[in-house]
Amino acid sequence: MTDTTLAELERRAAARRDAVRDDRDALIACDRLVRIFATDGVEVQALQGLDLRVGKGDLIALVGASGSGKSTLMNILAGLDVPTAGAARVGDHNLLAMDAKARLGYRRDVVGFVWQQTARNLLPYLTASQNVALPMQLRGRSREKARRVESLLSLLEITECRDRRPYQLSGGQQQRVAIAVALANSPSVVLADEPTGELDSATGEQVFAAFRRANEELGTTIVIVTHDQAVASEVRRTVAIRDGRTSSEVLRRTEVDAEGRESVVSREYAMLDRAGRLQLPAEHLAALGMRHRVALELERDHIGVWPSDEPEQRASGDTTEGGK
Repeated sequence: MTDTTLAELERRAAARRDAVRDDRDALIACDRLVRIFATDGVEVQALQGLDLRVGKGDLIALVGASGSGKSTLMNILAGLDVPTAGAARVGDHNLLAMDAKARLGYRRDVVGFVWQQTARNLLPYLTASQNVALPMQLRGRSREKARRVESLLSLLEITECRDRRPYQLSGGQQQRVAIAVALANSPSVVLADEPTGELDSATGEQVFAAFRRANEELGTTIVIVTHDQAVASEVRRTVAIRDGRTSSEVLRRTEVDAEGRESVVSREYAMLDRAGRLQLPAEHLAALGMRHRVALELERDHIGVWPSDEPEQRASGDTTEGGK
């Protein structure tokens, strides 16, 4: 066996070990997730082999066009729906293998959920504090509920709302109470489906600030589905879903220049699944007229991708238009 072949085998083995480690370290792990809905003999694939990893303590946003599969994914992660195929795990919970009893316990103890419709999150005949206390009562945690309720209302800056019923609260206050309800049983993850969709921009910022405080001070993993670009740009990681698959990610980091000034730098990445497939951003494809197939060239440190009808560009080695 040549040194080159041996090095390649060692590299592949290391990559497999890294993949296993990534799966083990991820709080949420979805592999080739498929969800098919059948109505009147017509099948619709809402998820078409989606892959996703979310680490413990992450705060991420999921974005995508209507019908891309975002809400279907959230319902699966919340234990409200079951995938048709693939694998999905949250912590030690296999979302495909749970029976009805285990699924109920999962929704009560492991995951919290905040809906877009403010009226859907709270019981109208209970006060804010009673709504927050209810999940703990259902779990049998009556002894500690008063202290936990006060702690959450204080954290989310809605202490003054404790004795008000939902109709006496503004939309932003209702959503912050809903976040407190979702956090009541100290879940591993909170899922929020368009939580600012019915709010104006200023109120939406207050609600997102509440999510950020919960993430930073409680260490709760939070996944937010949103169309609000202002919200999406506030998180360190934004995952785009297109046609039932994760298509790209934007990662943001803070950099400090020589004079001590901070700036946020963002970079977009295409997502590569385990089969080696990726979805190039639609605007990139349109700009270069890429359709049906593309030309590939393996270089020492990158893969060149070009429109297949421009061989002269490929031969010249010019990557200024086609990109890496």
